[in-house]
Amino acid sequence: MGGSVSCCISPGESPKIHRREVELEECPITTTEDVSEDTGTYLQHISDRELPDELAQEANPSDHPRASTLFLNKSQTDVREKRKSNYMNHTSPGLLTKKYSSCSTIFIDDSTVSQPNLKSTIKCVALAIYYHIKNRDSNRSLDIFDEKKHPLSREKVPDDYSVVDPEHKLIYRFIRTLFSSAQLTAECAIVTLVYLERLLTYAEMDICPCNWKRIVLGAILLASKVWDDQAVWNVDYCQILKDITVEDMNEMERHFLELLQFNINVPASVYAKYYFDLRSLADDNNLSFPLEPLSNKRAQKLEAISRLCEDKYKDLSKSAMRRSVSADNLVGIKNAQAVLS
Repeated sequence: MGGSVSCCISPGESPKIHRREVELEECPITTTEDVSEDTGTYLQHISDRELPDELAQEANPSDHPRASTLFLNKSQTDVREKRKSNYMNHTSPGLLTKKYSSCSTIFIDDSTVSQPNLKSTIKCVALAIYYHIKNRDSNRSLDIFDEKKHPLSREKVPDDYSVVDPEHKLIYRFIRTLFSSAQLTAECAIVTLVYLERLLTYAEMDICPCNWKRIVLGAILLASKVWDDQAVWNVDYCQILKDITVEDMNEMERHFLELLQFNINVPASVYAKYYFDLRSLADDNNLSFPLEPLSNKRAQKLEAISRLCEDKYKDLSKSAMRRSVSADNLVGIKNAQAVLS
């Protein structure tokens, strides 16, 4: 179980087994015959033999925290062209709408990695999907996500539905309607984007004008069930989208899970990477997160949270202290006290 090669050989071999054999031929295992007498017996480590699989895992941003997200790579082309155009045409960036802190006033962002701002996060996710559609490599799709074959409404699908790219506002309104009606959280929006890019990588397909609505709907449906404790049922989405049936929702969810290979795990490191990449995307496209002045009440709350975290780490450090320690640990770290007026 779990091995790439089974002990039972069938006439129709799996293409995954054949691909694995090709990889093993490209990375042959060194035997004792290939080693000179001076070096002695050499046995290759298992990590060296599985290097191609690890490289494939690192190339998938939805599974590995060190791999760059797909949406951020696709957006860089437009960002560079926009900056180049502004430089060549001497275009002013316009009025500065971003607020900066001063000695008397401190502006803080209400969005954190643990509690993102809902409206701003949905805008960023919609913008990431917009760049996915605009800068797609091709139009690879599956019938289960085709809006012509599986319409979401009774309205006639336009003839150019597979040609015209949707605007950012249209994608944002579609996602906002689902999130507001189902009362989903901002964290669910980030997980939705993780599942969407995982689907595009695993299934080797593209999100394009003909399938973006059903792909986004399937990702939201799955993310809401995985993330939220009280998940929204499929029949509830049928009340939001009046003309879709429960059978269609069930079939799309089943295909989505099969294409993901039932991999619905989202590590904390991957979640954090997508959150900060969405913030980078917002900065590149002048989408500012809401900033508000730091009030006395909020400052006292932050100070109380800092004290709790500091006491927690002190207790952990005391419990982890060994009998013999390095001399470096004898010098305590002195923290300066913050003065809040």
